[in-house]
Amino acid sequence: MTETDALYAVSPLDGRYSGRTAPLSPYASEAALMRARVRVEVEYLIALADLEATPLAIDLEERELLRGLYKHFAEEDARLIKKLETEGHADFEATNHDVKAVEYFVRHQLPADSDAGPWIHFGLTSEDVNNLAHRLLVRDAVSEVLLPELYEVRDALAEMAREYRDLPMLARTHGQPATPTTFGKEMAVYASRLGHTTGRVHAAADELSGKLGGASGTYAAHEAAYPDVDWQAFAETFVTDLGLEFEPLTTQVNPCDDLAALFDAFRGTNDVLLDLDLDMWLYVSDRYLGQEAVEGETGSSTMPHKVNPIDFENSEGNLSKANSDLTFLADYVTTSRLQRDLSDSTVKRNVGAAFAHCLIGYTKTAAGLEKVVPNEQVMREDLESTPEIIGEAVQTILRREGQEDAYEQVKELTRGKQVTLSDFRELFDDLEVDEEVREELADLTPTDYVGVASDLVDDLE
Repeated sequence: MTETDALYAVSPLDGRYSGRTAPLSPYASEAALMRARVRVEVEYLIALADLEATPLAIDLEERELLRGLYKHFAEEDARLIKKLETEGHADFEATNHDVKAVEYFVRHQLPADSDAGPWIHFGLTSEDVNNLAHRLLVRDAVSEVLLPELYEVRDALAEMAREYRDLPMLARTHGQPATPTTFGKEMAVYASRLGHTTGRVHAAADELSGKLGGASGTYAAHEAAYPDVDWQAFAETFVTDLGLEFEPLTTQVNPCDDLAALFDAFRGTNDVLLDLDLDMWLYVSDRYLGQEAVEGETGSSTMPHKVNPIDFENSEGNLSKANSDLTFLADYVTTSRLQRDLSDSTVKRNVGAAFAHCLIGYTKTAAGLEKVVPNEQVMREDLESTPEIIGEAVQTILRREGQEDAYEQVKELTRGKQVTLSDFRELFDDLEVDEEVREELADLTPTDYVGVASDLVDDLE
C-alpha cells in the first residue's frame, strides 16, 4: 500500500497504523488466506496419492511443482484466484465462491498430462479447507508476531525491575498513601503477570485443532467412495502433520472452542497491559516517571512544554478495542445453527483486525517503557513528606510487645492529620517499652520501610 492509498483507507489499521500492522499481513490478509488454502488443498491431494486405495499417482517432480504453489505464492497468484472467483479465467467461469476458486487455481497449474484434476478437493467441504487454513494462519501469527512482541515487553519490565529493585517509592491503596514499595518490585509484579498470561496464550495456540470430516462431519462422501479406507485415521494423520490437534467430533464446522480459548487468553494478557498502561500514566502524572522528549515532536498544539504519555494512552485505546473484538469473536465463533450457517465466515475475517489492535497496543507499550525514567528525587521527597506511613510498622511492633491499644494510639496520632517524624518520636518517648524497642521505633523511616521488596524481584523466572 502506498502512502496515498493509506490516506484513503477505511480502517486506521490499513491507513494511519499500516506500518505497525504490516508484520501481520502474511497471516491476516486475504492473500495469506488464499495461500493457506492452497497449502491445504495441495497437501491433501498428495496425501490422497499416498493412499493405496486410490489410483492417483503424483511423482516427485509434480509434488515439487504443487508445493511450490504455496511455498512461492506471489501477488499474481492471489490476483488470479480473485479473478477466478469474480470474473472467471481460461475455461473456468466465475465461481462466486472463494474456496472453489482456489480449487480451480490448483487445477489450472497442473501439468497438461496430469490426471490429478478430479482429485483436488475430493470429498471435502469448504469448511474442511477453511478451518485448517484459518488455524494455520492464526497459529503462525501468534508465534511469529504477537508473542515475540509480548516477550519484548515482559523482558523490558524485568530489566526495569532488576535495575530499580532498590528504589523506594510511596505506594497508594485506594489512591491514598500506603506502605512503601520499590519501583523495581512493582515492575516485577507486571513482568510476572505478563509471563503467566503469555504462557496461557502460548498453550492455547499449541492446542488449536482441525477437522476433515466432510459436509456434516460424518466422512460420508469419503466412505461412499472408498468404504475400506479408515478415513478417521487418515484425517487425524493429515491434520496432525499440519501441526494441529485433531478434532474428531464436529458438525460441518469445527466447533471453535479452541479459538475462543485463544481469544480469551489474549484478552487476559491485554488486561494486564491495560493495568500497566494506566499505572504508568499515573506515575508520569505524579512525576514519579520522567519522559525522554523526542526531537521535533509536539506534545500540545498550544502548550509547548508538554511531553505527553501518548504511547501508553495509544496502547490503552488499542488494547481496549482489541478486547472488545476478542470478546465478540470468542462469543460468536462458538455457535452455529444446527450443522452449519455461514454467519461465522465473515466474522472470522476480522480476527486479523483484533490481532492488529493487539499488535499496536504491544508496540506502543514497549515504546512507552523505552521513554520513561524514574525520578528518584521526586519519589524520595514524596516519601519523606508522608511520615505517617510508618504507622503500620509502629503499631505492629507495639503489638509484638503486648500493647493491646497499639493500633488505637497510632490511629489517634495520624488519621486525617499532618504528622512529622518528630511527632512519632514524642509518642515513642511516652511509651512504656524497653529502650531497645524505643530505638528500634526511632530508626524507622519512610524510605527504609520497604520490607523485602528488593528480594522479591529475584522471584522473577
